[in-house]
Amino acid sequence: MTTTYAALLRGINVGGSKKVPMAELRTLMEGLGYGGVQTYLQSGNAVFGSDHGDEETLAAELAQALDKCFGFTVGVLVRDHAYLKAVREACPFPAAELEARQLHVTYFSGPVDAERFASVDQVAFLPEEFRLGDRALYLYAPDGLGRSKLADTLSKPRLLKGILATTRNWNTVVKLEELTGA
Repeated sequence: MTTTYAALLRGINVGGSKKVPMAELRTLMEGLGYGGVQTYLQSGNAVFGSDHGDEETLAAELAQALDKCFGFTVGVLVRDHAYLKAVREACPFPAAELEARQLHVTYFSGPVDAERFASVDQVAFLPEEFRLGDRALYLYAPDGLGRSKLADTLSKPRLLKGILATTRNWNTVVKLEELTGA
């Protein structure tokens, strides 16, 4: 049975480094035997179908192929439709009332607990806020991610040690859930 997944590539096509043209990404993924490959935006989002492997195996397979093809390491997370839908539905912020640039989800490669972020003084960053979900962190940044002091703090290596993290704005969160469910 074929399952539809989203591949979330971390840190490509940002600031002129780690260039991965989307046409080449689609070709590479098709060469791995994935079906129905589509890319969304230039920032490392792809939707594909596969009848073999699980999320971790597929992520490792794609990361290895990217390294071989482009000559640099790319962090890859793979998530299925059910997970993406659950993340969208579990949003603790009023997504329908916010601009997409104000709401972001950071996807993690594994579970995270409140202890990991206990050193972050949330009150000091108000009105910005974050909440943890299932292998995800929801960030409300009223002035957008680029101006968010909380986002900078949450991305510190000491907080993310041993875990892969990649962030998407709410429009992308919604679109990837829709594309994997189609």
